[in-house]
Amino acid sequence: MNLDKLINSKFDCVVAAEPLNDGSALLYIRDVQGQKIIEKEIEFKPYLLLNDEALLNGVELEVSFKNLNGAGKFNVIAEFRNKKEYDEAVKFLKTTTKYNPSSLNAPYKVFSDMQQQLLTSQEIRLFRNLKFTDLHRVQFDIEVMTTDGFDFPSATRVGDEIIIITVSDNFGFKKIIHQDENSDERAIIKEFVDTIQKLDPDVLEGHNIFNFDLPYLETRAKKYRVKMALGRDKSVIKKRASRFNAAERTINYTRYDVFGRAFVDTFHLAIFYDMINRNLEGFGLKYLAKHFNVASADRTYVAGEEITVMWNDDERREILLAYALDDVLEVNAISEILLPSYFYQAQIIPFKFQDCVIRGNAMRIEALLVGEYLTRSQALPFASGEVFRFTGGLTESFEVGVFDNVWHCDVRSLYPSIIVANSMNPANDSLGLFNEFLTTLRDFRLSAKDAQSNAEDVSTKDFYQALQSSFKILINSFYGYLGFSMGTFCDFNLAENVTASGREILVTMKDFLSSQSAQLLEMDTDGIYFCPPENVTDTEAFQKLIQKKLPKGIEVDLDSTYQAMLCYKSKNYALLENNDEVVMRGAALKSRGLEPFLRNYIEEVVTLLLNKKVAEAVALQAVYEEKISNYELPLLKFAKKETLNDSLENYQKKMASGKGRRSAVYELAIESERKYERGDQVSYYVIGDKKKVPVVGNSKLLADNNGNERDENVNYYLGKLSDTVKKFKDFLIDDEPSLF
Repeated sequence: MNLDKLINSKFDCVVAAEPLNDGSALLYIRDVQGQKIIEKEIEFKPYLLLNDEALLNGVELEVSFKNLNGAGKFNVIAEFRNKKEYDEAVKFLKTTTKYNPSSLNAPYKVFSDMQQQLLTSQEIRLFRNLKFTDLHRVQFDIEVMTTDGFDFPSATRVGDEIIIITVSDNFGFKKIIHQDENSDERAIIKEFVDTIQKLDPDVLEGHNIFNFDLPYLETRAKKYRVKMALGRDKSVIKKRASRFNAAERTINYTRYDVFGRAFVDTFHLAIFYDMINRNLEGFGLKYLAKHFNVASADRTYVAGEEITVMWNDDERREILLAYALDDVLEVNAISEILLPSYFYQAQIIPFKFQDCVIRGNAMRIEALLVGEYLTRSQALPFASGEVFRFTGGLTESFEVGVFDNVWHCDVRSLYPSIIVANSMNPANDSLGLFNEFLTTLRDFRLSAKDAQSNAEDVSTKDFYQALQSSFKILINSFYGYLGFSMGTFCDFNLAENVTASGREILVTMKDFLSSQSAQLLEMDTDGIYFCPPENVTDTEAFQKLIQKKLPKGIEVDLDSTYQAMLCYKSKNYALLENNDEVVMRGAALKSRGLEPFLRNYIEEVVTLLLNKKVAEAVALQAVYEEKISNYELPLLKFAKKETLNDSLENYQKKMASGKGRRSAVYELAIESERKYERGDQVSYYVIGDKKKVPVVGNSKLLADNNGNERDENVNYYLGKLSDTVKKFKDFLIDDEPSLF
């Protein structure tokens, strides 16, 4: 992909760009040959857009104006000497115009992200003419003690010390920093900071570092007055509350930033990966390493509850140290699969690398389009598109049951293909950049998808899978951007036309398959699962027949076949792949809110049904009932784990005011003698002997069980099992030919 033809960059090999407060900026440029970083200071004047320079009449600041071309309403750039004067100008405009900067009707437009301003105005894009392997990435992980009686460590508890910090990088560096007779907790935190400064990486990576490692390190470092000076200028890390949307979920987290580097959390990368692939059963590091085939054969495994015990056992401590090192090595391996797509995106989008991962796709497209308009000295329009609801994609479930020899056909990038094929552009995109950019990015994504299909080894296939799936999200978001009311170039009428065309194409495919006597199973937005007609075995030939029915520019894929498919209900199904792996999709089959024993049951029963072992699937209920009744399942299988997202004090205040809702986990934490705090994870299970009981008032902390006493509510959990089995009643019938 020739990025220079899409977006220009005046500098190559920039790995970080930091605005300063004095009207300048500092670039960090990687000298690949010399294996060093070059610092370059350049001019940078913060700016905003106006629809009339008279708006700043009366402001006592030195301002330089530049007129933009075209009929757009924001036709003047106002530049300021430094960040302080820029902030004063924004405050002045807010007061004099009576409009907040975020208002769509404001006669001025601001870009609050200074790095976006810098990269846009100076025509700089990160990583240009660098390979992903040139990037210096460092991974880190911490292991901590947990005070006896608690399920999870807390950085504010005195005894919950950091005992191990492991560090690795993508060039082979490995280091285990741990407490011993010569190094206490303060010393190993200090050594960690010194190690990062010596390595001088571009990126700092870890798994769940925003929710655990970084807050923990920060809290413990503050206790010992050690500065978390991880910045390239030796400045300390900064934090703020943040969140991002992942499909239907909102992820809250504490965001950390560091000068001259980027933080990347592989936990977040996995969430974004699963948004498009929907094939992850969890987001834990060990699971992900196995899923992506990067777990070493001799990898050391240690359960979280064993860490404190093993640390205190001199004979087992070496095992724990090996386990800690394996963690960072797996973070590196997972990052090598999931991060490259964002590396490529950072080469065209004027965002800090960290923001290329976290910021929403609509905001990335907005930055891409707006940045190029300003580069071409073109005025920006008001975001004036009419906002209304319109019909979305076509979804339908045709069958319930288990079916053999299932094929899947889908349109390659349906909505982007419609936009490209019909040369569609938003009404106020006078330069036609929307379609130009989408066409180039779509071609890049399809090339990556073809490379994935042709890859011969697993690691290469996984790399291209992650690359194409991330760009699939980005280019599909061009359609979503049309309905982004805050977008400069949003166009709801165009979005409605695109979805209407998509429904027509899917109906065309559906009608053709029906005419060929294929058995339709499931249809969702851009593809259809079906059983092929009798005597049809050649997928390539059948794909060509479907292709002939589709409009020019719309390409169909038929490259996925499965041994069997379980159709549960719309958007909830399971597939038996040709390598005998089972993939389940939909919240009804893979809800993470269920107790572990119920998730295990669903996985087992679905696998048996897909393999036509109906009798064993029917008998599975009795197997689980016996294990539950005889206390053969570990107590952990019945426990739900929840995070205290609020303090116990705030919970009590809400309850006292009548605005709160009773919660079993908070009630248990309050009753406990332990000092639970916001952010603690708490496991609990239901006790008693009645089948139907409220969870609040009939639960017990898992930590309060001594390990020998079995007091779980057997009847309650048998009832939950029975309710789950009933959901599969139509499948658990030996003599029902319509289902099998």
